[in-house]
Amino acid sequence: MGNIYSLVMAGGQGTRFWPESTSKKPKQYLPLVSSQSLLADTLDRLDGLVKNEQRYIVTVKEQEKLVLKESAGKIGQDQVVFEPSGRNTAPCILLSLATLIKNGASKSDLVAILPSDHVILNKNGFQQTIQSALKVAVSQKRIITIGIPPHFPHTGFGYIQTGEELTETSLDVVTFKEKPNQETAISYLESGKYLWNAGMFVAEIGVLLEEFQAHCPEIFEYYDELYAALGNEKNVAEVYAKLPAESIDYAIMEKSSRIGLCKANFDWNDLGSWDALSTVVEETEGNTLVSAKNHYFEDSKGNIVYTPDQFVGLIGIEDLIVIANGKSVVVLPKKDSQKVKNIVSHLKDQEYGKELL
Repeated sequence: MGNIYSLVMAGGQGTRFWPESTSKKPKQYLPLVSSQSLLADTLDRLDGLVKNEQRYIVTVKEQEKLVLKESAGKIGQDQVVFEPSGRNTAPCILLSLATLIKNGASKSDLVAILPSDHVILNKNGFQQTIQSALKVAVSQKRIITIGIPPHFPHTGFGYIQTGEELTETSLDVVTFKEKPNQETAISYLESGKYLWNAGMFVAEIGVLLEEFQAHCPEIFEYYDELYAALGNEKNVAEVYAKLPAESIDYAIMEKSSRIGLCKANFDWNDLGSWDALSTVVEETEGNTLVSAKNHYFEDSKGNIVYTPDQFVGLIGIEDLIVIANGKSVVVLPKKDSQKVKNIVSHLKDQEYGKELL
C-alpha cells in the first residue's frame, strides 16, 4: 500500500447554522460540539492514521486566516490548497490531486477525501472503517465511498444503492440517489440496500485521475495546464476559471462502474441544522445547552440553546431553538430548524444584512 494522504474539504458557507455561521466564519470553524472547531476535530480524528505532513485542506482564500489558525500544529507547511473561485467539488478535487502530485505524491498513493464539518465521536470506529476502505481501494482498484447505515427514513440526505458483495467488508455500488420524499425514504430503509451518502471517498490518486478522464473529460482536459500553473496564483486562477462547475457526485460517482462501498462502523452527523445538535451534545436539565455563560431552566425541556458568553433563562417553553450571539437573536420551533435559511434569504436583500451574513 502506498502513502496515505487526506484531503479535507473546508470551503463551505454553512448558512443553515446562521447567525453563528456566517460567510466570514462558516460552520467548520465553530466549536459546536467540543472546545475546538469542527475542522480541528476532523484533523484530530486522523491522528495515527495520516501523518501531519500528508494532510491537506482545500478552502477559499477568504478563509485563509481561519484555516491556518484552526489547523495549526495539525498539518504540515504549505498544505492548504486555495480554490481560486467557487467551481463545486469536482474541479476542487482535481486541483487538489494535481497539488498532491506536484508535492511528491505518486499515483499509487492513496487519498481519503473528507468533509470538514461533520461530527463523528467514535474515532476508533472511524479509523477502522477508513483502513478497511483503503485496503479495498488497493485490492479492487476502485473508489470506495463510506455509507452510513440509515436508522430512520431521512429525506434530507442522498442515498447510495448497494449491490453484490465485493469483499468481506465492502459492497458494489449500483447507483447514487438524490434526496428522496418520505415514501421513497421509507422504501429505501425497508429494502436494506440503501445507505446515507456521507460524502467521504477513498481511492488511489491514479484511479481518481483515470475516472476523471473517463467520465468527465471536459474537466480533466485542463489537468496538465492546471498542474503546470501550480505555484503561480494568477495562472492557476486563469486555468481554473475554464473548468466547468460540477459536483464530484455528478462528474464521476454517478457514472463510474468502479465505485465500491464500506459501511461506516461509527456514529455520524452532518450537522445540517441547529436541531441536529440534540443528538451529539449531552442534555443539561432536559435541554441541549450548547453554549452559555450560566443558565436557569424552569419547566422547560427539549430546547436547543446557544448563547455563548451570555446568561440564558428559560421558563415554561419546550422544543424551541434559542440563539443569541451578541449580534442577532433567533428563536424558532425545533421542527422548523431548516427555516433559518428564510432569514438568511431575507437578509441578503437588506442593506443592513451585509453586516450579519
